[in-house]
Order: sequence, then C-alpha cells, then structure tokens
Amino acid sequence: SATAIFSTVFIVLLITLISTAVSVQGQQHEADATHAVTEEKSDSQAKIIIWGFAAAAFSTAIGSIGAGVAVAYVGSAALGAIGEKPELAARALIYVGLAEGIAIYGLIISIMILGKI
Repeated sequence: SATAIFSTVFIVLLITLISTAVSVQGQQHEADATHAVTEEKSDSQAKIIIWGFAAAAFSTAIGSIGAGVAVAYVGSAALGAIGEKPELAARALIYVGLAEGIAIYGLIISIMILGKI
C-alpha cells in the first residue's frame, strides 16, 4: 500500500514537472518568435524559469505529502486520545493544526521561489 501511494505521488509529481517545463518552453519559443532576442540569453532565461517552476512544484508537493503523513499519524492518535479522555480535544486539535502547518510552509517557499523568477 505504501509503495502504491509513493509511486502514485511520484508519477503525479513527474507529470507536473514535465507539463510545466513544456508549457514554459512553448511560451519562451513564442516570445522568441515575436522579439529579436539573442539565443544565449533567452535559453539561459528559459532554463532558469523552468527550474524555478520545477522547484516551486517540488516544494509544494513535498510539503503537502509531509503534511498528509503527519496529519494521518497525529490525527489517528488524537482521535484515540479523545475517545479515552474527551477533555484532551483542545490539545489534540493544536497538534493536528501544527501538522497541517507543514503544507503552508511548503506553499510559502513556493511563493518565494516564484517571486524571484
């Protein structure tokens, strides 16, 4: 089961990276056709943009996967604790919220990367 989940996530990540690279290259070729820009400069800019989008997608994907795994473990433990002692509900929700914060950190890094492109 874990292997199937990992392979599915890997395939989705790979498809995202390839589609991003293809769309960026297509946009870059259209821009080159309309503007007379030197080939070296446009090729280096295209590579920077491609790797920037890839890095942003990768940081979001890894952050979301990490948050999903963390919420799975913390959430199941929290529900077990709440089932035995209902007064622990507030503490359990705090831990689940902290686990969800991992995805937000990945998204913030992606936004910072895209801001530099």
